[in-house]
Amino acid sequence: MPKPYTPNDKWSQKAAAEGFRARSVYKLMELDRRFTLLAPGMTVLDLGAAPGSWLQYASRQVGEGGKVIGVDLQAIEEVAPNVSVHRFDITNDKKLEEMLEEEETGFVDLVLSDIAPNTSGVKDIDQWRSVELAHTVLAVAVRHLKKGGFCVIKVFRGGDFDELLRDMKVTGHWRDIRVSKVQASRDRSREVYLVMRKA
Repeated sequence: MPKPYTPNDKWSQKAAAEGFRARSVYKLMELDRRFTLLAPGMTVLDLGAAPGSWLQYASRQVGEGGKVIGVDLQAIEEVAPNVSVHRFDITNDKKLEEMLEEEETGFVDLVLSDIAPNTSGVKDIDQWRSVELAHTVLAVAVRHLKKGGFCVIKVFRGGDFDELLRDMKVTGHWRDIRVSKVQASRDRSREVYLVMRKA
């Protein structure tokens, strides 16, 4: 039987104590330790970035010489001088292209996405929506990620997950595809992270 949801669990308490906006920062920290995702001077695109804990951590890791760009439907409070935030739907290709032109980034070094669908309570529907969002992030990364750059996407495991993995492998866009579970995920969560490199 799954443990009940605890809004103020140890990860949330740790995040509050260390000045991070959400417990999810520890998921990125773990993935970074495991795969060495972030380095000084990088340009990072974070899709579905609110409330901004991943932006906070990425900002520290890329340093003053790097740049972090966050996009979300929700407003994101300012993070640091090397972080810019934008409010729009990541499925709006035209708006995304215009924003990246304004940022004068060219190709980015890393694409991150901790985005999750608005949950309906129906597991199969939520999982399908998660996979659809993953496809959206992958399409953005195909267009804007440097060759050899990492892409990290949260997705819910379920009936459409294996098909998503198969699709990623046959496109030829990706290599070194890993499925990773992190300690800071809630016990009852079906979320995993896909970590891969642009071919």
